[in-house]
Amino acid sequence: MERPYYLKQMQDRFCVNPVVALLGPRQCGKTTLAKQFMQVATQAIYYFDLENPVHLAKLQEPMLALESLEGLIVIDEIQRSPNLFPVLRVLIDQHRNRNFLILGSASRDLIAQSSETLAGRISYLECAPFHLHEIITSKNIFYRGGFPRSLLADSDAISFRWREDYITTFLERDMPNLGFRIPARTMRRFWMMLAHYHGQIFNASELGGSLGVAHTTIRHYLDILVGTFMMRELTPWIANLQKRQVKMPKIYFRDSGLFLSLLQIPNLDALLFNPKLGAAWEGYALEQVIGAHQIPSEACFYWGVHQQAELDLLLFDGGKRLGFEFKYQDAPIMTKSMRIAMEFLALDTLYVIYPGEIRYHLADNIEVIGLESYVLDFNNKDTL
Repeated sequence: MERPYYLKQMQDRFCVNPVVALLGPRQCGKTTLAKQFMQVATQAIYYFDLENPVHLAKLQEPMLALESLEGLIVIDEIQRSPNLFPVLRVLIDQHRNRNFLILGSASRDLIAQSSETLAGRISYLECAPFHLHEIITSKNIFYRGGFPRSLLADSDAISFRWREDYITTFLERDMPNLGFRIPARTMRRFWMMLAHYHGQIFNASELGGSLGVAHTTIRHYLDILVGTFMMRELTPWIANLQKRQVKMPKIYFRDSGLFLSLLQIPNLDALLFNPKLGAAWEGYALEQVIGAHQIPSEACFYWGVHQQAELDLLLFDGGKRLGFEFKYQDAPIMTKSMRIAMEFLALDTLYVIYPGEIRYHLADNIEVIGLESYVLDFNNKDTL
């Protein structure tokens, strides 16, 4: 599948900086995107995969390997050799005819040297698993998730097995490769505990008590999962300090398929009779809306006033304040919380997203709309 948004973004960002970092979870399609970009490139192309021992050996002496090259240089799995970043800075500052496309399975915060060494020379582009607006049919994406091999598997059983293997590999191989020396069993237990906090306030002290570790350790564990694109930490929007607003973050699994795998829910039939169905759908819908808007993680918020009102998602897009409530209901109705959020946050529009198909208004600028309709119509913004 082609993903034209990302291909255009890579092209646009090379007009700004000589280095583009395509970051996202392992197996989300970064390498495929890079190869599609290479097919339309007009420069000479050089490709290095740092998981390939031959390529890794070539870059043991990076100046010797790269200094004579001109054109597009693609380096995959860059997090395996963060010592390359100072070399890239030197090569870029030679002002030769070369660009670098680097791919990584961790955020720029975890690959710290990229932002420190290449400041003013690098653009970051986050690549996510597939979202609703990119696929032809939405039949399986809710419970299989958006990772290509899970979504496109021949059966639910194969999809579930792939996700189980993915989780194991992430814990036992990927985390150590990033330099984290946390026992896989401990991290799996923590991750499974987070499945019961999905869509809720993150309480590090409470989780620390359950795991028998300090709240600072729990905070560190969450930072790792956020930095490897497994979890989303939704920051509270503080609109007025005079109000008793919620100031702790909420957490969500970024991929619904991985969330259901950790809960041992193998297919849609099992999910439909599980008490986590509503929470699973609401987290999935939140990710689909963020993906449709292509809003960076640091610009996504929720809002809440203790025991008065809350808003699941607040986005600033195109100069507008957009609010979103996610309801796994047949026909959502107006609530006091919606009215307070609308007034207090001065929202331009509040969308109540639900799994149905009928579209209707609850009040001026408060509209109920199905998830698929919202995501698909977003490409034609005149309808929203």
